[in-house]
Amino acid sequence: MSEKRIVVIPGDGIGEEITAAAVCILKKAAGKSGIQLHVERHLAGGAAIDAYGLPLPDSTIQAAKRADAILLGAVGGPKWDGVAPEIRAEKAILGLRKELGLYANLRPIRVAKALIEFSPLKPEAISGVDILLVRELNGGIYYGAKNEAAVVNGVEQASDLEIYSTPEVERIVKLACQAAQLRRKQVVSVDKANVLASSRLWRKTAQETAAQYRDVTLSHLYVDNCAMQLILAPKQFDVIVTNNLFGDILSDEAAVLTGSIGMLPSASLGDGTGLYEPIHGSAPDIAGKGLANPVGTILSAAMLLRYSLGAEEAAAAIEKAVDQVLVQGYRTVDLYKPGSTKVSTEEITSLIEKQLG
Repeated sequence: MSEKRIVVIPGDGIGEEITAAAVCILKKAAGKSGIQLHVERHLAGGAAIDAYGLPLPDSTIQAAKRADAILLGAVGGPKWDGVAPEIRAEKAILGLRKELGLYANLRPIRVAKALIEFSPLKPEAISGVDILLVRELNGGIYYGAKNEAAVVNGVEQASDLEIYSTPEVERIVKLACQAAQLRRKQVVSVDKANVLASSRLWRKTAQETAAQYRDVTLSHLYVDNCAMQLILAPKQFDVIVTNNLFGDILSDEAAVLTGSIGMLPSASLGDGTGLYEPIHGSAPDIAGKGLANPVGTILSAAMLLRYSLGAEEAAAAIEKAVDQVLVQGYRTVDLYKPGSTKVSTEEITSLIEKQLG
């Protein structure tokens, strides 16, 4: 039995509950696949500010670098809104991305059959949607040179520079193609090459890079058309790869298709340790009450098995177990409707664990 080191960072608010639930499921699924997990708990976010005076202690960084994968809950909350900007709880996530060289965010968009009614789209439009959105995470306009507002020739103006290099585009497109090889082998690269010079470099590099993956089909869409197609015909998409700015916008648009942000996982990957977390916030108002939905974190654990530990069978088993529990009508309070069975955080975790056998 192989052993893997997992660093768990609960974070703040409901982070303790949802990561505990995910670790329970992760250990069960990994054990059935012959993987023994050594789990370490470390602090980041508001909890780290309380303990150390800063959101990302060096001890957490070093543990993360040694780990095979990281499972993160959620950070931040009103308690720390008054701290200095340079030590805000959310800085922990940015710091981890930088320290670990995480340049790709993977956001799967899949609607469980039992939850189709929650989507704003018609059932026939959303049923069967299974998209993986791959967003470049460390470049582009968010990291380019910025000129803050200043008066120039009597007019106030500001600017932000969008910049990408060939290696930055190559590595994200390679990752998207490799992810597509595990799926339906179709990649759509999204840009604005009819207007932007950076997008023309993006498109050219994407085309050259994807040519190395003969089993993967690459196509291109302008970002405005892609935003429209996600609503009109989301089933056409397999893997979408795009830059930081467009990915930020499109991933949130795509998340709405599912109707429930509490169900969505994500992965941030680079050349080293991967980071896995749900996309929702820390929800401190319901912390400790057994009301939190742990499924987004549990599905993040499935991604951890798939992308960091190479345990596809175990990952698929978790996803199947979640679907089965939902089909049986069990719901946490955020998804509860008359006719379903309301369960707590611990109860839905136990039901998923039972489905794993």
